[in-house]
Amino acid sequence: MLRLGLDIGGTKIEAQLLDGQGGSLLCKRIATPTTGYGDFLMAITDLVREIRQELDDPFTIGIGLPGAISPQTGRIKNANCLFLNGQDLKSDLARVLGQPVWLANDADCFTLSEAVDGAGEAGRLVFGIILGTGCGGGLVVNQQLIVGPNAITGEWGHNPLPGYEPAQDGPTQPCYCGRHNCIERFISGTGFAGRFVERHHRSLSPRGIIMAAGQGDPQAQAHYDHFIQALARSVASLINVLDPDVIVVGGGLSNIDSLYLDLPQALTPYLFSDRCITPIHGDSSGVRGAAWLPSCAEGVATWAI
Repeated sequence: MLRLGLDIGGTKIEAQLLDGQGGSLLCKRIATPTTGYGDFLMAITDLVREIRQELDDPFTIGIGLPGAISPQTGRIKNANCLFLNGQDLKSDLARVLGQPVWLANDADCFTLSEAVDGAGEAGRLVFGIILGTGCGGGLVVNQQLIVGPNAITGEWGHNPLPGYEPAQDGPTQPCYCGRHNCIERFISGTGFAGRFVERHHRSLSPRGIIMAAGQGDPQAQAHYDHFIQALARSVASLINVLDPDVIVVGGGLSNIDSLYLDLPQALTPYLFSDRCITPIHGDSSGVRGAAWLPSCAEGVATWAI
């Protein structure tokens, strides 16, 4: 059976079709609609139908999205694509596409992909973090995706930034979730670039800030240094609780090469250990994990309290 995976991002939707051995047969990308739920549903429908026209064989459909599916209602919650919240996306897509659809959080899909056939394949406990438009996370144990009773396993980005102090971290940061000083507001790509504008009144993309730092710009370098320290505090809190075998990093900021040199060194002062030996690996795509969802549906583990 062929497997279609869709990865819903804040700016793009990526589709990848896998064969029975996990080989990629085709990839497509479209822009994520921002004009409302109806246009979003139509874009997904048109994309799947376009792929169907290119193939004779049926395929399963798995989707990773920036949010969670409420266990009580089956509707989307906690999505930073706000128009998705409160919608019964699974039922709506199944109806218009005429076949079952599997949904999971995008960070969960990314982590599952890395744990099954990626950088975390040899690890028993794999934690995946997304540093992109938002800051999500996922947890896989023995190649089983962990989904808790509240469907928020791995949502570390909406904990408060550890050790927040205005003198070192700047003014209070409101988050779309209604709270303040969430980790996401400091170490996501959106937060990283947005706070640079606030502090220095200069508009640069995350990549532009990193390039400026590499060219000796003192403001950009200081901003990057703070990013590494905030990230170290946040990741250390994860390691202190979970002590994962592997941490995998995805999203746009995962492409910062220096992160994999600077972060391990910055972690140690915040760990309950004399050193950090946890391997931290870089960017891959959650779209493969979305494609694996139907096959792994029976292997999804739920931790109940």
